[in-house]
Amino acid sequence: MYNFNGKLSETTPPIMGILNVTEDSFYDGGKYRTEEAVLNRAEQILSEGGDIIDIGAMSTRPNALEISEEEEISRIVAAVQLIRKTYPEAILSIDTYRASVSEAAVEAGADMINDISGGTFDPDMIPTVGKLQVPYCLMHTPAKPAVMQQHTDYKDILGEMLQFFGRQIEKLHQHSVHDIIVDPGFGFGKTLEQNYFLMKNLEVFHELGYPLLVGISRKTMIYKLLGTTPDQALNGTTVLNTVALMKGTAILRVHDVKEAVEVRKIVSCML
Repeated sequence: MYNFNGKLSETTPPIMGILNVTEDSFYDGGKYRTEEAVLNRAEQILSEGGDIIDIGAMSTRPNALEISEEEEISRIVAAVQLIRKTYPEAILSIDTYRASVSEAAVEAGADMINDISGGTFDPDMIPTVGKLQVPYCLMHTPAKPAVMQQHTDYKDILGEMLQFFGRQIEKLHQHSVHDIIVDPGFGFGKTLEQNYFLMKNLEVFHELGYPLLVGISRKTMIYKLLGTTPDQALNGTTVLNTVALMKGTAILRVHDVKEAVEVRKIVSCML
């Protein structure tokens, strides 16, 4: 695991806390739109033991609509600069699939890029990451959020995903990007049954030779299965985070940092 110039301990799987400066994210949209709210959330993530703050300015929930690049850059840069000034040692990840946003965020002080498209939505993304030389999280999704749930007809989901990751990793290597993290993309263009099939077979992705990030926090695959809501999905999230760590996940991306840190502590006693 990358230690971000000594900022990150390599002894335990890092916990990535979610900070959405959005209007319409499925769980926390609209909560963190003021400077005070952004800083309070950053402080909460860090004080509860979070290792990375993942900042997103455009919702990627199913059926989400795009905002302009200008608006996304404005939101991201403001949040990065604010957090970097207040918490200079914090590790900041940027949740975006746009190269221009990535470049502006890294120039403002961000440390890594978390791209739900794995470099497929913006042809400039992979060359830009090569230029920026920051760690890159490569996620699988078959289509943009607005239509991704219409693209769940896989003949061999594991095989097709491994082929996708192989192609994108080769493109990243061509641009001298080697600090790569792989994210199966739970909930992105997958049915509920497919999500659980992927979790059951998560070890398969270790074949790629890169650390795995899992982000299932309060997602549909939990609350629809249990017949509840995102607000009631913490227990299910904790169960799946436990399973993910037992299967060798390197990073957990979560809304609830304290609970994830507790999962990590317990699981580490058994590995």
